[in-house]
Amino acid sequence: MAGGITDTGELYSPYVGLVYMFNLIVGTGALTMPKAFATAGWLVSLVLLMFLGFMSYMTTTFVVEAMAAANAQLRWKRREKRKDDEDEDSSSGVSDSDVLLQDGYERAETCPILSVQRRGSANIFEITERVEMGQMASMFFNKVGVNLFYFCIIIYLYGDLAIYAAAVPVSLMQVTCSVTGNHSCSVGDGTKYNDTDKCWGSIRRIDAYRLYLAAFTLLLGPFTFFNVQKTKYLQIMTSLMRWIAFIFMIILALIRISRGQAEGHPSMAQLSGIRNLFGVCVYSFMCQHSLPSLITPISKKKHVNKLVLLDYILILAFYSLLSFTAIYCFRNDILVDMYTLNFTNCEIISVAFIRYFLGLFPVFTISTNFPIIAVTLRNNWKTLFHREGGTYPWVVDRIVFPAITLIPPVLVAFCTHDLESLVGITGAYAGNGIQYLIPAFLAYCSRKDTQLVFGSETVNKHLSPFRHSFWIVFVFIWGFSCFVFVTANIVLSESKL
Repeated sequence: MAGGITDTGELYSPYVGLVYMFNLIVGTGALTMPKAFATAGWLVSLVLLMFLGFMSYMTTTFVVEAMAAANAQLRWKRREKRKDDEDEDSSSGVSDSDVLLQDGYERAETCPILSVQRRGSANIFEITERVEMGQMASMFFNKVGVNLFYFCIIIYLYGDLAIYAAAVPVSLMQVTCSVTGNHSCSVGDGTKYNDTDKCWGSIRRIDAYRLYLAAFTLLLGPFTFFNVQKTKYLQIMTSLMRWIAFIFMIILALIRISRGQAEGHPSMAQLSGIRNLFGVCVYSFMCQHSLPSLITPISKKKHVNKLVLLDYILILAFYSLLSFTAIYCFRNDILVDMYTLNFTNCEIISVAFIRYFLGLFPVFTISTNFPIIAVTLRNNWKTLFHREGGTYPWVVDRIVFPAITLIPPVLVAFCTHDLESLVGITGAYAGNGIQYLIPAFLAYCSRKDTQLVFGSETVNKHLSPFRHSFWIVFVFIWGFSCFVFVTANIVLSESKL
């Protein structure tokens, strides 16, 4: 996530890129959105969802603009380096070995860039190399800004891991624990269970949750100490399972509504639920940190901003459909934080396989993502403390960094399994920084650097449609206002308790 320049990989068409972005954004956060919709009221939720979708699209175009500026800076630096090398060669003479080295360098580095330069100086902003956000931060921010960037990324990834570590044991507990003895029909029937209720014999529900959490940590935690890669086939499998689950839930809810079995009567507005809704919506639109990996391999980027806009419109429609069918199908008091668990009741669906598939859906998909997020967080910790030319002792590299990656989110999940609050807080704080403040700072700093290096006449071909400085100022004000609002809301809520 925050490494240097990596290989672009196999190119794909803009429409394939559109599908990849859709799959990236529509993830686990969508499963907590129906409960947040019901808590905040349908009108407030719809307005806030549309506004935050617009804000996320704006900052996405900021990141794309910064990626183009970073590519231009790299080309310019390489061009200057070649000029310096040529000057040295002409003044000191060139040996045979120097010629061989220079020829190798030309073949490996300069040929694609020279071909781009021949087409015109405007193409210096072509996005052909993947420059991750950490590399862009190092290019455009000062030392304090770079440290703040990594701090924000690390906090967000900790929140991600805590959500994952809680979601899997919660799903397993809800599906397997039952006071009635029917394991597949106990969730979503209107019965409210406490953590102290019995699960199996003398084992309480909270005990079962912690046992599952311990098993989850023991099985997946060791991957944090090694390197893992997300394979193409694993991505295809998890995406397929995700879409089967989402389609099942929407169709089943629509069937119940069409049969007159709907029980939901959502209110228009409940201001007390806005804090969690805000965090859930920010979390559910999160893609900015992965844009370099997504945008760079697109073969034709001329209309990339229009394709991204189309993606956001489709995602808005999907989130609205999922949430509205949920809040009208189920009563607010029986909607579960993890929406899939509302479909494990026999009255909703009689097919046991589908009940188990939906109930255990988070277990399969989240379990495959947890090691990848953990390794990403571990590598960010290493990058944050890395010093030029320095190396870490074996114990620090292989034990300390993985341990500080794994232990905190597991402790958080041990203390609470309130998924709506975990998603809300992660999105409202760290997600706010990644989705709003960092892209705005990248756009502002990259524009200043571009003018300094290339002159004010040079225009970035991937300049954001929101090119006026007003929009950057607006995002800054909005992002800092969100921090203040969420913090004040938490303090006031705690003081009432």
